[in-house]
Amino acid sequence: MTLSRLTIHELHEKLTSKEISAVELAKEHLHRIETIDTDVKAYLKVTADVALAQAEAVDKMIANGEKIAPLAGIPMALKDNMCTEGIETTCASKMLENFKPQYDAAVVEKLHSNHGVMLGKVNMDEFAMGSTTENSAYFATKNPWNFDCVPGGSSGGSAAAVAADLAVYSLGSDTGGSIRQPAAFCGLVGLKPTYGAVSRYGLIAFASSLDQIGPLTKDVTDAALVMNAIAGHDHRDSTSANIAFPDYTAALDGSVQGMRIGIPEEYFGEGIDPEVEAQVRAAAAKLEELGAVVEVCSLPHTRYAMPAYYLIAPAEASSNLGRYDGVRYGLRANAKDVIGMFKETRNQGFGDEVKRRIMLGTYGLSSGYYDAYYLKALKVRNLIKQDFDAAFAKYDCLITPTAPTTALVKGQNQDPLALYKGDICTIPSNLAGIPALSLPYGLDSKQMPVGVQLLGKAFGEPQLLKVAYALEQNTDLTKLKPNQGKGL
Repeated sequence: MTLSRLTIHELHEKLTSKEISAVELAKEHLHRIETIDTDVKAYLKVTADVALAQAEAVDKMIANGEKIAPLAGIPMALKDNMCTEGIETTCASKMLENFKPQYDAAVVEKLHSNHGVMLGKVNMDEFAMGSTTENSAYFATKNPWNFDCVPGGSSGGSAAAVAADLAVYSLGSDTGGSIRQPAAFCGLVGLKPTYGAVSRYGLIAFASSLDQIGPLTKDVTDAALVMNAIAGHDHRDSTSANIAFPDYTAALDGSVQGMRIGIPEEYFGEGIDPEVEAQVRAAAAKLEELGAVVEVCSLPHTRYAMPAYYLIAPAEASSNLGRYDGVRYGLRANAKDVIGMFKETRNQGFGDEVKRRIMLGTYGLSSGYYDAYYLKALKVRNLIKQDFDAAFAKYDCLITPTAPTTALVKGQNQDPLALYKGDICTIPSNLAGIPALSLPYGLDSKQMPVGVQLLGKAFGEPQLLKVAYALEQNTDLTKLKPNQGKGL
């Protein structure tokens, strides 16, 4: 039996029945990382000693007859923009090379309290800015399905680690699609929760009004289990919702009978690969077959989402990244004076894409341009939210492509604007703050996974999980694994 291929819920049963031990499970994953990750390059840092100590603690709990949480003893990976006390947290940037936080992020605390086993920190686009994981300052991560392709980004390391069975699940962050697009490219379930559902305390910020942490998992049940662990109010995050959160697994009943599902026509325009569109429409047809009412609908301001996002997100990045000046922490370059040190630190510490977005954001916020660009983008953001509000007054969820294409070939497109357009299906939900889930649904003619996206109203994660679970239980198209082709 290959334990690394199993899901959270399958492994939990084996741990509680004492069929396997947590240490055995951790060692299998660590061995796989040692032998496989030389090719995949998902991990920036492996924390073997931490993982084994956490696994031993779980085995002692089981031996003492204690009831363990569903995530207890389960090996996982963290995107390297989530603070881990005493363990390097670099955001895949030279700016934070060797930076060791003095505290854990809220989600890390929650996983520790659930007795999770942390295998290490995984690669990403620098400061979460990118969609291929080629913008890491250290190395590019490969797609386990085909090593000639990218795993997506910015949570590419998180997706590749799970797809290659180098972790049972992982956490990523999503600012404009950075959980869902890698999930689509790597054949996983990726969930961006409602803004405010998961604490951002300890998440190194890219764009604070858009960032959200969520899971990348092997199936829908696992996504619900991870959400049960990480969702909840946190007084340290002023945007954290102070509401009662449900048991997300309760939504997994397999029925969509009578649910109303919309297909926004704006998500099927120019640039959407016909093979991707065909799979999304096949998923919609399957839901109709299962008893849902499926109708075409409209979100008229979708066309403005990308330009609005690329004003708002860089503006917030420009502000957030101002703290990296060589004085307080991180890289400090040598120079003749303080101003020279500021300039040279930022020149050496930031990569090209981060510099590009800082400059875009600074320009948009500058005197004379604030009203014309940034303020107008905020107004458009409100119109996009109103579109979704109107849609969810009628529909339980919406179904769209996750990305216009399947995984890109490495280095295929060096034009930043062309890469930005790859986020066209995922950006609107970040602007509106609503939950969105990517589910694998079949392969294209190149044998690469296609992602189907489900969008829901604020705090409507149960409905998304319900629909995704129904699809998963009624087709084999969601149960995908890398073959023995050009990848693993």
